[in-house]
Amino acid sequence: MGHATRCIPIIHALLKANYEPVLASDGEALLLLQKEFPLLKSVELPSYNIRYPKKGKNLRFKLLLQLPFIISAVKREQKIISQFIEKESIAGIISDNRFGVFSKKVPSVYITHQLKVLSGKTTFITSKIHQQYIKKFDECWVPDTEENPNFSGDLGHLKKHNFKLKYIGVLSRFHPKESEIKYDLLLLLSGLEPQRTLLENKLLNELKNFKGEIIMVRGVFSTSEITAKKNLQIVNYLLANELEQVISQSNLVIARSGYSTIMDLAILGKRVFFIPTPGQFEQEYLAETLQEKGFVPYAKQDEFTALRLSDLTKFSGFKEITSTVDLKLFKLFEGK
Repeated sequence: MGHATRCIPIIHALLKANYEPVLASDGEALLLLQKEFPLLKSVELPSYNIRYPKKGKNLRFKLLLQLPFIISAVKREQKIISQFIEKESIAGIISDNRFGVFSKKVPSVYITHQLKVLSGKTTFITSKIHQQYIKKFDECWVPDTEENPNFSGDLGHLKKHNFKLKYIGVLSRFHPKESEIKYDLLLLLSGLEPQRTLLENKLLNELKNFKGEIIMVRGVFSTSEITAKKNLQIVNYLLANELEQVISQSNLVIARSGYSTIMDLAILGKRVFFIPTPGQFEQEYLAETLQEKGFVPYAKQDEFTALRLSDLTKFSGFKEITSTVDLKLFKLFEGK
């Protein structure tokens, strides 16, 4: 979902530059983009069907078992894209972490903040494999700044590389604005199952005695409802403009430390407490790095308690920054 949300400003910029974007994704990510851009054509791609285990320590083994299915999905999406380009007049491709969405017939761009893929003892191997995929594209765009201060740290910055790299600045669908505080605490859930539900249950239990006004955005396209006490409002999903308003109206935010979430909250200058997805080395690294820089605190999921929110007084929070997409990036696609 984070990859889809950070593409929203790219899509708006393409429209501003008089291109006609075609959306291509799967599952809830595709549904999100279709809701945001109901007038745009869309193509459904095969799902990678990545699932996380309940215990984070089993993540690498779980992902290894899923590797054949991921490779199969990449091959199928390559076939779909190849057939689509044969039928349509396509100027270029922008792929956010979809390995098989590229073509030698049109300029192809890969978006990622993970030039280095953290996986514990196998980080060197996973990083090299990812970089080999990146080399298949004409350009790689990193949604961050090249110099310090930056948000991706070592993930998005390599000492050496052999592909065309561009730093395009922070990407967010949001824009800072003055808002009156309505909620004391926003619980912003995201990510794959079962960890999303495990965090939801954890927060509902830990914060049952919280006295202030709470709003929980579950991050699911679901019709199911859960009961809540009087000071807790629960919504399944919000469109970009609605979510921007709720975040702006919230004094504190609890969220996963996914990179797209970090960019959104940084743009709005929020005070945040991060809880990384168990076993996700990337989210753990980002949360730890931001804590070391004095921006925000974090806790592991099984160690979080309501008392840990007092840690927020020791940190500065994010300061509002701007996010713009330079239309000159699209010169790559001119005349194609």
